Amino acid sequence: MSSMARVHPAHLAPGEALSALRAAAPLTQCITNHVVTGFTANVLLALGASAAMVDIPDEAGAFAGVADGVLVNLGTPTGEQRAAAREAVAASDRWVLDPVAVGALPVRTALAHELLAHGPAIVRGNASEILGLAGAGGGGRGVDATDGPDAAAETAIGLAAETGAVVAVSGVVDLVTDGREVVRVPGGSPLLTQVTGGGCSLGATMAAFLGVCAPLSAAVAASLVHARAAEAAAAGADGPGSFAVRFLDALAALDPTDLDEARLERHVVEVAR
Repeated sequence: MSSMARVHPAHLAPGEALSALRAAAPLTQCITNHVVTGFTANVLLALGASAAMVDIPDEAGAFAGVADGVLVNLGTPTGEQRAAAREAVAASDRWVLDPVAVGALPVRTALAHELLAHGPAIVRGNASEILGLAGAGGGGRGVDATDGPDAAAETAIGLAAETGAVVAVSGVVDLVTDGREVVRVPGGSPLLTQVTGGGCSLGATMAAFLGVCAPLSAAVAASLVHARAAEAAAAGADGPGSFAVRFLDALAALDPTDLDEARLERHVVEVAR
């Protein structure tokens, strides 16, 4: 059965989504940054998903057709990866676009706009990347953001309304919107920004959650999972090296009750369209 026929429209609370993910072990295909492949795979495995780093032409599209969720990350867009990304997005409607360094660099910026036209379920980036993708800014400093999430709030809402994708803006407080509703997810640790793959693996986690719930629920659950795991990992970490290991352990140890609605600092704002 192709992935186009296996849509999961359920809107789940974060704890419910985590339980569903662990029960299903969604097959998550990653066409991603070569720098972060190992860390991203380990994040998915620790969470309870199944990682598949299938990123070459003539395989990527066929695999996307059976995968439960797909990540397309533009961190190292080689010729092969660009071709693989085009195949994958044509074969799935449950995929995440992570427009790494878009707006600052021309090849990936053009590719991001091309892929965006194929309708991702979720677009995830830092504020500068979201602004750059929407043509509202010049991008950040390479992969680093020079803008905060609230600076991209209006742009993210407009981009979501225009494309039909959920837009997730990562930062000190993550901002997630479907163009009608805005959810802010606080928490996390600055140490996560000192680990290569901290942001890229979040895109993969969102792709995994797409296998069990609707895009807005998937993006919120993934953001909250990473925030809570980062907080747990930072407690007792000596620095970014020990933090990275503890982060994987914290993902594996995370209980769905840690994501209970009553324990969240969650803010939902109705936005007029």
